[in-house]
Parts: sequence; C-alpha cells; structure tokens
Amino acid sequence: MTSEPSKNFLSEFLRPHRTIPQTSWAAKHRWDLSFSRIAILFFGLFIFGLGDSLLVQSDTGNAPWTVLAQGVANKLDISIGISTLAISTLVLLLWIPLREKPGFGTIANIVIIASAIQIGVNVFPLAHNYLIGIVMDFLGIAMVGIGSALYITCALGPGPRDGLMTAIHNRSGVRVGRVRLGIEGTVLILGSLLGGTVGLGTALFALFIGQSIAISLGVVSRITSK
Repeated sequence: MTSEPSKNFLSEFLRPHRTIPQTSWAAKHRWDLSFSRIAILFFGLFIFGLGDSLLVQSDTGNAPWTVLAQGVANKLDISIGISTLAISTLVLLLWIPLREKPGFGTIANIVIIASAIQIGVNVFPLAHNYLIGIVMDFLGIAMVGIGSALYITCALGPGPRDGLMTAIHNRSGVRVGRVRLGIEGTVLILGSLLGGTVGLGTALFALFIGQSIAISLGVVSRITSK
C-alpha cells in the first residue's frame, strides 16, 4: 500500500507544467547545435513517431494528422511513412507566404517522425481485440507526450504543423486554440473522407494529448531542477 508522503511526492512530480521549462540542453537559437542536444531531439522525435504508430496499430482511430496520412497512403498506394513525410513537407511550404523560418528541429521533425511511424507500423502488431487497442492508444498518447516534451525543450524550432499554427495565429490574431481546432478539424475531416481510420482512439488522443504533454513537461522540469 502506497504511503501518504509517497502519494504526495508522486502527485507533485507528475503535476502538469503550464509553461515550457528552461533545460540545460535548450538551444539559444534554432540552429544552435551540440551532440547532446541533437541526441535528445532525435530521441524525442523517435519516441513521438513510435507513439503515433501505436495508435495506428491499435486500429481504434488515429491522431488527426495521421488520419490524413493514412487516407492519402491508401489512395495513392504508398506507405504511411512516405505519406507523412510528403504531407509534412507540403505543410512546411505553407510557411513561405507566412514568413515563418524553420530550424534544425523542424527538418528533423519531418524526417524522423515519418521514419519512426513507418518503423512502428512495421514492428508493432495490429491489435487483435478492442481492449488491447485502447491500451495501445493510451501508451501511444503517453509516448507522444514524452517525445513532445523532449523535442520542445530543445528549442530548435517547431514541427511543420505547430509552426503553421503559430504563424497563422501571429498573422491573423486569431487565438491559438481556435487556429489549432480549425486546422486539425479540417485535417481530420479530409483524412476521414480519404479513408483514414477515425474512432475512439482519435477521441482519446484529442482529450488526453494536451495533458500528456503538460505532465511530461512537468517531469522534465523537475528532473532538470534537481
């Protein structure tokens, strides 16, 4: 039975972090590279991609952007990894009229996440029942949260999708939450029309990914403050 002090310590340790913590590996600018910083960035992005692939293999519904990637992959008869890479590259091109500048992390995001999703789809078995699928969903959401916290705290530039969101917000003045909802809602509908898998996993991702990232940032903050 867990003691009360242990419960308090665990709840404090896992308390969501509402701001991005300053870490020892944070870059001074988007092309400020070091071996340790790149290693943490690559590891975070790889974990992110594997987490995303778990939702695919759960067969209960994908994250919104992966719904689109899967739909495009099905229509064009290409792998989901290539589809993800192509979509991310196209999104990056949308930065040009918005005058948003990529960083090293932006380019790494495109390549590593697409590769990790494809590796995960090839390695992880398809869920053979719905309960296993839901477990895979939650594990995937946790991994995406951890991966996000690691790559965000490297400060080497946002991924193509996050950069598009913030650029539209900066140019239009529309609140970030509304911009994100508009983009992901559009992506989800389009992906669904193309045959991407939408279901409980999609809803779970929408409900819990924010909290997963916040908790992961909290853990990173507490580890780096020791």
